[in-house]
Amino acid sequence: MPDVLVVGAGVMGLWAAVMAARAGLSVVVLERDRVGAGASGGLLGALMPHQPDRWNAKKQFQLQALVSLEAEIARLEAESGLSTGYRRTGRLMPLVADHHRERALKHKIDATTAWALGGRTFSFDVLDASPVQDWPAAEAMPAGVAFDSLSGHLSPRRLLQALRALLEGMPRVEVREGATVVSIDPLARTALLANGERIGFGHIVLSAGVSSFDLFSSLGLPLARAIGTAVKGQAALFRGDIDPELPIIFDSGTFVVPHEDGYCAVGSTSEDSFDDPASTDQLLDDVVTSACRLAPVLRTATLIERWAGLRPKAIGREPMVGLHPDFSAVSLLTGGFKISFGIAHELARLVVSEIGGSPVELPPAFTVAVHLEAAHRKI
Repeated sequence: MPDVLVVGAGVMGLWAAVMAARAGLSVVVLERDRVGAGASGGLLGALMPHQPDRWNAKKQFQLQALVSLEAEIARLEAESGLSTGYRRTGRLMPLVADHHRERALKHKIDATTAWALGGRTFSFDVLDASPVQDWPAAEAMPAGVAFDSLSGHLSPRRLLQALRALLEGMPRVEVREGATVVSIDPLARTALLANGERIGFGHIVLSAGVSSFDLFSSLGLPLARAIGTAVKGQAALFRGDIDPELPIIFDSGTFVVPHEDGYCAVGSTSEDSFDDPASTDQLLDDVVTSACRLAPVLRTATLIERWAGLRPKAIGREPMVGLHPDFSAVSLLTGGFKISFGIAHELARLVVSEIGGSPVELPPAFTVAVHLEAAHRKI
């Protein structure tokens, strides 16, 4: 029987397994399909902060996580021997109107205090032109461009490969693919698999993306279906003469994210209503058109992949993290929606610390209790 049973082998679940193993705990990871089969196995990998205005606990947590990720990735790459494609190259945001420029200038002032951490201050600058020709295209930024030095990117799939490789080299760790958990008995501390097998555990971490919400319902709570939902996202991958050191371009929901070896990911849609979670359609075509307008180099690049998947969106939009208030052997680590890759390592660290009995401080909006209260109100 493992000390910790992690359900789900996306970025959240794999980081939880790594943190638990580093704490000396035995770990089994159960994945119903394959590592990264869900939203974590997508294409973008953008690591972008919230804007530096109206500062709060959530934004501070994300800032700390984005900064600490740099060292965490360096350790992961050293221990696994694999590259994640991590780079802090910044983000360019076209300004299309004078009032956008005025707001950006206020963000520049806000960043001098909000984005200061551990002796480092990250900038939010407002420029008349991009530092890189046609990135973004001049016609896309009539009022200039904002540039922040905090944003970065990594390859989602390379990160998952590195996390898996690290886990496979750790003692008392097992990663099982094709193992579907259908229900959980939190009092008996057992999980029932689709093949009829029961697995005992000391503690369980539900980190199965969208499936986490269904597993939540197996705890016998009537409000489980209100606790979260699936949001479909579509993205595309290009390959061309594109420098991975270029900043991310972000404009009105369109991401252009350069990666190693000339790859460049673009996205993404955010669909609450859909028929087929795995299909791509005109919505992605529109995103590609927008991306090519922003980055003309994509017009001569080769489109090599179209991707769609479901992201877990907990009620209230924030991640749902930590011990369940009614079941001491159950922790949640899900609902990251759009910010999982930048904060998953820190959330996993806190979840494992809490399992070990240490008090932890999370942004109040992240806690399971707050999500349960919101679900009660909803129903």
